[in-house]
Amino acid sequence: MTDKVTYASYLDLDRILAAQHPASGAHDELLFIIVHQASELWLKLCLHELTAARECIEADRLRPAFKMLARVARAQQQLIQSWDVLSTMTPHDYSAIRPYLGASSGFQSAQYRMMEFMLGGRDARHVKRHKGNADWAERLESERGRASLYDAAIGLLARRGFTVDAAATERDPTSAYVHNSSVEAAWAAIYRDPQNHWDLYELAEKLVDLEYHFQRWRFGHLKTVERIIGFKRGTGGTPGVPYLEGVLKQAFFPELLSVRTAI
Repeated sequence: MTDKVTYASYLDLDRILAAQHPASGAHDELLFIIVHQASELWLKLCLHELTAARECIEADRLRPAFKMLARVARAQQQLIQSWDVLSTMTPHDYSAIRPYLGASSGFQSAQYRMMEFMLGGRDARHVKRHKGNADWAERLESERGRASLYDAAIGLLARRGFTVDAAATERDPTSAYVHNSSVEAAWAAIYRDPQNHWDLYELAEKLVDLEYHFQRWRFGHLKTVERIIGFKRGTGGTPGVPYLEGVLKQAFFPELLSVRTAI
């Protein structure tokens, strides 16, 4: 009966609030755990919205897709702001926790990797790293084999009558996306005449928002790591700051950046 549903029972708060298990006894470990757990919940929402948005784009139903993509951008802002909270941890605070983390690392976040895959960043090596992590390796491999969010947008451009090379519309989705001049030309036509292509113009800007916030999240991660551990290696075995600097150079929607120079 719904009259027996309470705030706590509906949100399953007993389990959520009992899901923090500090191991070090350090004051700041609770902060560290909660920031990462909350980030995973925001990532879950992002994946939920991106999955539905892609389906809408593939079906040429852009209006509901816009609401979903706007919601993802707002959730990304929460993810970005989480670094501001975590950065209150000093090197001394983190040093008390680090020995208890073992080899665990945000680098191992399957949901982060799935979001990256959905946007088009698909490194097969990340699938192998999730072997044994529930069914995430299979889910990531399945995502690698289907059109990314950007592939769906490019397919829509072609169906709307823009001339797009087969290299872009029929490409192997498991391979890295390569800048395509015909895709840039299509976006350029849209940006030069937004009044006649308003929904595609809005789609382009929603995608730019996604990439912009994703890169801001990556930059916040880099600066927080730099502030707390300097240039030490990450707990997951990555080079730390140098690795984070490298991924900042990776673009998901290259023509939406290059078109700004072209128009």
